[in-house]
Amino acid sequence: MKTSIQLSILCLSLGLMQVASADDPAAANEGAITAIRVVGGNVMPIAQNDPRLDVTLNLASVDVNDDLLVQVAALPDVVWLNLAGTEITDAGLAHLAGMTTLEKLHLEKTAVTDAGLAHLVGLANLQYLNLYGSQVSDAGLAQLHGLTNLKRIFVWQTQVTDAGIVALKTALPECEIIAGLELVPVEPPAAEEPPAEDPPAEEPPAEEEPAEEPPAEEPPAEDPAPDEGNQ
Repeated sequence: MKTSIQLSILCLSLGLMQVASADDPAAANEGAITAIRVVGGNVMPIAQNDPRLDVTLNLASVDVNDDLLVQVAALPDVVWLNLAGTEITDAGLAHLAGMTTLEKLHLEKTAVTDAGLAHLVGLANLQYLNLYGSQVSDAGLAQLHGLTNLKRIFVWQTQVTDAGIVALKTALPECEIIAGLELVPVEPPAAEEPPAEDPPAEEPPAEEEPAEEPPAEEPPAEDPAPDEGNQ
């Protein structure tokens, strides 16, 4: 029931936007923002002092398909766009071809193929592209060789081979290509040997008590001189 109501509101918003866009471009932008927010997406400046836009649709409450990309393309100065896990197709990416302000684009876990990447060749400011879990192959990567500002691309769990990665790296040597998680085995720390015990300190030899000197012999008492008077 909730999804049906949201879809009805979305259709109404799209109709109002089409009427407004003929007379007032600013009102058309408001209509696009409303359409995105109705489905649970979000549109916000990338910073307090930077009015350029960050559009996120990966957490939308209803399925996001190619039709909604018409509204996204109507917004000016979109630099970040997150379409991860949505129902968009290669045909929908055609609406992004003119969004030359894009710097970061999330397409992971979508049905995008090599045909869809053909619509991105004109995004000269693109710096980040996430294709994780898509159906892209080496042929699709070959179409990106002209994106000289591309600094990081994720091709994990795609149809891309080592040959395609090497070719892209040759064309874009400054680009970091992430093809999977590298698990580096962690060796357990070596068991610490117990510190060597210091040998017990040698006790100094006990001092020998000096031998007792025999008592000095007293000289024998001299016999008293004979009393001459008794002789």
